Amino acid sequence: MQSSHLTKRLKIETKVLPGNKIEINLPDNTPSTSVGQTVEVIVLLPERPQLVRQNILEWIEQVRSRGTLRSAEEINRDLQTERDSWDN
Repeated sequence: MQSSHLTKRLKIETKVLPGNKIEINLPDNTPSTSVGQTVEVIVLLPERPQLVRQNILEWIEQVRSRGTLRSAEEINRDLQTERDSWDN
């Protein structure tokens, strides 16, 4: 849409509806003379974050290197302590 006069610009956010449709509601103060006019709509889609693929063995090593792993005995002891506290 090319125009030699000033163009009023609005920034409106909306959600994509089923069927990849969008619905735009203009502000109440939009002049009624706008009804029936052709308008230009530019849609900016958010970029999808790239998923980082990691080798499972590298991931296991990374988790182990954090030093936060507990043994099964430690976990069971903590669970039993928690269960015992329910009885009191």
